[in-house]
Amino acid sequence: MSDLIATSDMVTADYEQNSSDYYNEDYEDEMCVKTEVRKFGAIVTTVFFSVVIVFSVVGNLLVLVILGKYENLKSMTNAFLLNLALSDLIFTLGLPFWASYDIHNWIFDKTACKAVSFIFDVGYYSSIIFLTTMTIHRYMAVVHPMSVVISRKSFYCVVTSSIVWVASCLAATPALLFKTSYVNNNDNSLHCEYESTRWKLVGTYQRNVFFLISFAVIIFCYTQILLRLFRPNSHTRHKTVRLILIIVVVFFLGWAPYNVTLFLQSLAYWQLKPFDSCKINITVDYVFYVGRLLAFSHCCLNPIFYMFMGIKFRNHLKQLLWYCGDTTNIHRRHSRLIYSNASMPTVTSFQDQF
Repeated sequence: MSDLIATSDMVTADYEQNSSDYYNEDYEDEMCVKTEVRKFGAIVTTVFFSVVIVFSVVGNLLVLVILGKYENLKSMTNAFLLNLALSDLIFTLGLPFWASYDIHNWIFDKTACKAVSFIFDVGYYSSIIFLTTMTIHRYMAVVHPMSVVISRKSFYCVVTSSIVWVASCLAATPALLFKTSYVNNNDNSLHCEYESTRWKLVGTYQRNVFFLISFAVIIFCYTQILLRLFRPNSHTRHKTVRLILIIVVVFFLGWAPYNVTLFLQSLAYWQLKPFDSCKINITVDYVFYVGRLLAFSHCCLNPIFYMFMGIKFRNHLKQLLWYCGDTTNIHRRHSRLIYSNASMPTVTSFQDQF
């Protein structure tokens, strides 16, 4: 076992950004050349990430502006939406670096490697945790409405949000401590990766565990919500049901392929057949690139599902666009805005938001 661990430390670890896996290129005297799959990854990553970055920045900034201008941030729901938008923006900050990494390898220093990896992971984990926490809050509001009265106080919003951010920072700590930049002796290229394969495995399985727990919680909560909405005495809105199903399906289709391929890549380290085969490993890499694009696009999809698909937020967006576009007659604009806000119905339930 000690010999295996010693050998694993010598295997070059290349995590998500270059999609190099745990496959030992000298295993059974077989060279596993991945030039084509890396070219594919560099091309699709550059194009797709560029689109995701633009939509994420615009969408999440609009969320922050709408929440700050029109909403009560003491509400637990609005507090979660605000933190989710911040998480997505933090997550988006890392995408240009990883896109550059896929094209040119790592071009920054060791400190930048640790900082970018840590910030990116904080955004990654906080986004998933806030999505899960929002789901739990909606479950409590619909299935156990009397239990959420106390949670509307701003104190509980701050405490819950603080716990999520602390947990996210703790989950991202391995990237801060154990990722570093190094020169690949084979081609003298610079990489930003974990110092050993063991810590790469920790990062992989940690992501898998977060996904499994989050997905299980989301499935349970939304199943209970649907059962409550379909009760005979419940005024079910079909649009609400459709939105719930869309949220669950998109979450699964976005994160499942990414986490499955991460797990399959790790099996090559344990020399489990057929994943120690170069051909199978390259196929998994192709699927990984596609799965990563789907998963990382969540940062621009969250504003659509959790904000702009709601009637209330669409009205706020229209007000905001009209407010910014109307540059004449300031007094008329101001009076109309006040009248519009005064006449806007207050949304207090899960169903009323959609």
